[in-house]
Amino acid sequence: MRVAIAGAGLAGLSCAKYLTDAGHTPIVLESRDVLGGLVAAWKDSDGDWYETGLHAFFGAYPNMLQLLKELGIEDRLQWKEHTLIFNQPDKPGRLSRFDVPDIPSPFNVIASILRNKDMLTWEQKIRFAIGLLPAVVRGQKYVEDMDKYSFLEWLKRQGVDERVTSDVFIAACKALTFVNPDEVSATILLTALNRFLQERYGSKIAFLDGSPTERLCSPIVDYIRERGGEVRLNAPLKEILLNADGTVKAYLIRGLNGTEDEVFTADVYVSAMSVDPLKVMLPKPWKQMEFFKKLEGLEGVPVINLHLWFDRKLTEIDHLLFSRSPLLSVYADMSNTCREYANPNRSMLELVLAPAKDWIAKSDEEIVAATIAELKKLFPDHFGGDNPATLLKSHVVKTPRSVYKATPGRQQYRPAQVTPIANFYLAGSYTMQRYLGSMEGAVLSGKLTAQAISEALPVANSSNLQTLTRPPATNAATA
Repeated sequence: MRVAIAGAGLAGLSCAKYLTDAGHTPIVLESRDVLGGLVAAWKDSDGDWYETGLHAFFGAYPNMLQLLKELGIEDRLQWKEHTLIFNQPDKPGRLSRFDVPDIPSPFNVIASILRNKDMLTWEQKIRFAIGLLPAVVRGQKYVEDMDKYSFLEWLKRQGVDERVTSDVFIAACKALTFVNPDEVSATILLTALNRFLQERYGSKIAFLDGSPTERLCSPIVDYIRERGGEVRLNAPLKEILLNADGTVKAYLIRGLNGTEDEVFTADVYVSAMSVDPLKVMLPKPWKQMEFFKKLEGLEGVPVINLHLWFDRKLTEIDHLLFSRSPLLSVYADMSNTCREYANPNRSMLELVLAPAKDWIAKSDEEIVAATIAELKKLFPDHFGGDNPATLLKSHVVKTPRSVYKATPGRQQYRPAQVTPIANFYLAGSYTMQRYLGSMEGAVLSGKLTAQAISEALPVANSSNLQTLTRPPATNAATA
């Protein structure tokens, strides 16, 4: 069966990959000239890469890790020491670590909290642990029911000290969802915490050894093409054409550079676009259907990613760092963490500005200036004195609508991958799956979409359906 997939982000590419495994022929149609969607990357005139986001891989990403294993590229993940590292705003230049020992979960994470002496008192640690117990022992149903509360409201209901929120969870919320604890759904953070507490290496972090476009997306494309599928760039979806019964007749692809529009037909159609462009693209008759009306309850969150090249080394830390800055979320010196970006003499900081809603309309110059002001607090030794570090160049990547904004009550609006339209499916991290809007959520959604299509339209003699339903376990410690 020919399956047309609109969007070559991780959701669309993973959907196509698993469709080829099931014996189908996917054709991925990407509007831009670059693969990856929300993990896209570009190379500048100097040959340096800059990316849509700072992409950290967690041990609690089983579907992503399984995909890399199936592609034979799991060695492209550079696993870091099992620790979480926070800046201390009241002690500029000093870091606080939560070192996770290699013992069974959840005792490893608990030990890392108890052994940290910089950020929390013993009383705060105990109240924190007691407050988290319901999320651990009462299961996923409890976690889903907490969607009516913001994470800050949930913490207060559990009696967790406000300092725990300010010291730990503001940084964690901004890193995972790009919004603060008073805005994000409790369900989202509790789901992530459950994974970190229940999986031995769940909170272990890795970085890709190069750009996501080349080192992650391109191998998926090669896999798809080798098995008869297609991936086309510069093929923007202009309109979804319908049959008289409301099913999809064709995708109308906009012609570029003066060429005519193309009517592209297939047996099955998938939208792997983000939720915001999908809402714009929906045919008018569909917009009256309750299933699609619910999409109005979802919208993407603005995200800004910065890349700053300096004339010297600012840090030797080879890890993700939580800035605990009111402006910045997380950052890393990619000249340390990423093999392809390595430079022993200079730093390239990649930083996420969050929340970004008040900054998305500002100029790149304003954003860089504000970021440098924050870096002076994070690296006082390099920006003070008579010889401060010099910024050599910068790139600012703005995404006005990124992953869906996970505010309280959003779970009820997340759609299934199967729609009321017989030959139309959805893929994307905003669709209903067990993970938040993330790389893992995108990959899992694509896998679920491929599984739904394969169950509805099985291919005779296919021997690969088991891959979709029962992925083998993976171990971040040995990846």
